[in-house]
Amino acid sequence: MGRMREHLEGGYPNEACGALLGRENGGDHEVVEFRGMRNIIEDRPRDRYALDPLEQLRVQKDAEARGLEIIGFAHSHPDHPPIPSRFDAEHAWTFYSYVVASVQAGKLGEARSWRLGDGQQFWEEPLVIG
Repeated sequence: MGRMREHLEGGYPNEACGALLGRENGGDHEVVEFRGMRNIIEDRPRDRYALDPLEQLRVQKDAEARGLEIIGFAHSHPDHPPIPSRFDAEHAWTFYSYVVASVQAGKLGEARSWRLGDGQQFWEEPLVIG
């Protein structure tokens, strides 16, 4: 959690993002590592994020070489609650977990995890930090 906290706080006042590496186990996602990535959105970085596809491919290849996979993504909501936005829903995929973390005045606050279901609706999944 420390690496994710540092990256998401460091992106403030813009949204910061990264990949969650780990394994799927019976439908649950077990995160082993967070990999900070850059937000390539230039016109509205305060309330939008997008990943660089080449950077995402490099992260995926590195994860696979170590027996892991990208199981989700995390991003910050600067000065907003940790609830996915409409933009988040429009750009999400059903397999992945999406951790949304509220960063208030540069400090990480509450984080919640979400999965996209049918109809572009998110449902909350348990977020256990061990």
